[in-house]
Amino acid sequence: MSITTALFDFDGVVADTEGQYARYFEHLAGVYPPSVPDLAASVRGVTLPDILERFFGAYPEAVKREIADGVRRFELQMEFRFIPGAGEFIGALRALGYKTGLVTSSQEGKTRVALEKLGLLDAFDTVVTAARVTRGKPDPGCYLLAARDLGVDPAACAVFEDSIAGITAGKRAGMKVIGLATTLPAARLAAHAGWILPDFSDLDAALASLRA
Repeated sequence: MSITTALFDFDGVVADTEGQYARYFEHLAGVYPPSVPDLAASVRGVTLPDILERFFGAYPEAVKREIADGVRRFELQMEFRFIPGAGEFIGALRALGYKTGLVTSSQEGKTRVALEKLGLLDAFDTVVTAARVTRGKPDPGCYLLAARDLGVDPAACAVFEDSIAGITAGKRAGMKVIGLATTLPAARLAAHAGWILPDFSDLDAALASLRA
């Protein structure tokens, strides 16, 4: 089946934000030691409720609320800049008639601010945030919801992801998955995704990934 729809994760795929997250969660782990040794790597592609449950589940509810409030404040103050070529690629897809969707583990408030700052408020035909799902990635529900929003067969969708959790979610949804080697080495992604891009700076290569 031909690909008619491109679905994008946000952090590490559309926007170059993972370095900021890494620094923040390294700091957070120093204040509230989590249940894993490398919190910054473990939270990639994971919703905030899942982060609290998986990695801070032993803490009292009041502490978890403090952590959640801190993450939300941090996200609203973040700097947002494109992964190389991402804005041009999304624009090219829309010009070529592809449907586009954003599927992110981020909260709705942060997503709205980010899209406004990047000039992408009208760039996606659907937006799925953590507020719209009950289980985050690697559960496929978020990607299946985007396909339903757009009225397309999951097999007609291509997913662009940089995290193992996100890649797994796309594959479980029955979609083609293209890995972005922006936060993890290409060699590690290759074990999970059949097609790997360093970023979107080579527009021809990015478009070819949809047709391969």
